[in-house]
Amino acid sequence: MDEEYDVIVLGTGLKECILSGMLSVSGKKVLHMDRNKYYGGESASITPLEELFEKFNMPVTHLEEYGRSRDWNVDLIPKFLMANGQLVKLLIHTGVTRYLEFKSVEGSYVYKGGKISKVPADEKEALASSLMGMFEKRRFRNFLVYVQDFNLTDPKTWKDIDPNQTTAAHLYEKFGLDKDTADFTGHALALYRDDEYLNKPCLEMIERIKLYSDSLARYGKSPYLYPLYGLGELPQGFARLSAIYGGTYMLDKSIDEIVMENGKVVGVRSGNETARCKQVYCDPSYVPDRVEKVGQVVRCICLMNHPIPNTKDALSCQIIIPQKQVGRHSDIYVSLVSYTHQVAAKGWFVAMVSTAVETSNPEEEIKTGLDLLGPIKQKFVWVSDVYKPKDDGQHNQVFISETFDATTHFETTCLDVLDIFRRGTGEDFDFSKVQHTLGDEQE
Repeated sequence: MDEEYDVIVLGTGLKECILSGMLSVSGKKVLHMDRNKYYGGESASITPLEELFEKFNMPVTHLEEYGRSRDWNVDLIPKFLMANGQLVKLLIHTGVTRYLEFKSVEGSYVYKGGKISKVPADEKEALASSLMGMFEKRRFRNFLVYVQDFNLTDPKTWKDIDPNQTTAAHLYEKFGLDKDTADFTGHALALYRDDEYLNKPCLEMIERIKLYSDSLARYGKSPYLYPLYGLGELPQGFARLSAIYGGTYMLDKSIDEIVMENGKVVGVRSGNETARCKQVYCDPSYVPDRVEKVGQVVRCICLMNHPIPNTKDALSCQIIIPQKQVGRHSDIYVSLVSYTHQVAAKGWFVAMVSTAVETSNPEEEIKTGLDLLGPIKQKFVWVSDVYKPKDDGQHNQVFISETFDATTHFETTCLDVLDIFRRGTGEDFDFSKVQHTLGDEQE
């Protein structure tokens, strides 16, 4: 271990593994360490089922009804991948798809007025949707056509809207969309977590809705994908990628000190060994003094032996409950995966309900989501703190990721990873370089 590296990465959570892969591909000499014996950090998949019960201090008896316990791979923080999103692009460009198989998620739903409806993402679905009346459907269809035809490089497609000036709220007004339609568009299609976007230029919203419908166009049922055997496969895929490019891995290794000289990182000490480096990338748990708590997330894993009611018996789906529908400041997210993704025994389902904590009774805050699920066999509820780095890492060269948020998709995760990479290397990640190298390797 007493060697010199360009970069040391601490923790094998998903963000750290993606960064490790990207940095290795970019020619950096990487040492990747974790104090745990397993990959994945807080984004690990838990198997067998006994381990999940033990983790939450539940009695491990009478588990026979849940089928074979080895058939369970339960994600602590399940998130779906947008079929055309940043993470899938990273997976494809870096060749990590060779180690993974994906299955598309069957439906995407939104909660309105006490019940759930399918999210309309194209003109045909807009006209058939139960979310809107007849005239509103036509207005919404016109809005979707405008978004689809919009091209940033061709100002003719902007009509008389300046995407860098016109706010999202003004764009909705222009198409005559009512508040409910704007609500589900912003939260279930553009995937905003609150309503701050309404007063910002509409370009980002247009691009987010385009991403949603482009992703939907790839597989048809929903814009989302999920890896077979759970998300724990993702960190391991990126770890393999890093190893192909010369990265070194050490699990079950104590991290005793991040060694600093003149305010800059120069190495990491484990016991009486020190590995020297120019930069450290890590999750907040490795540097408690360099991060600040900015909130909490409540999550509830539910084991069930049936699909969620009113989803046409979908074996997997996402439901977004927009904040305004339940008088909150942040959305509630529901995700469902099942035995078809090899994450549960035959006939079983794993649902997750999550949201940002706003009161002193977090479990009560996810009640609306839990009520949609029907009978639940077993619940596991926990609240986790959300941390952000206190500085951008430029001065001390310690680059820290943010804690996972409550969302059920990976877009915010990817933005964080690409931002850290940009801060650490001073440049955007060059996808073309990777494809070329992998192309050579596959020939």
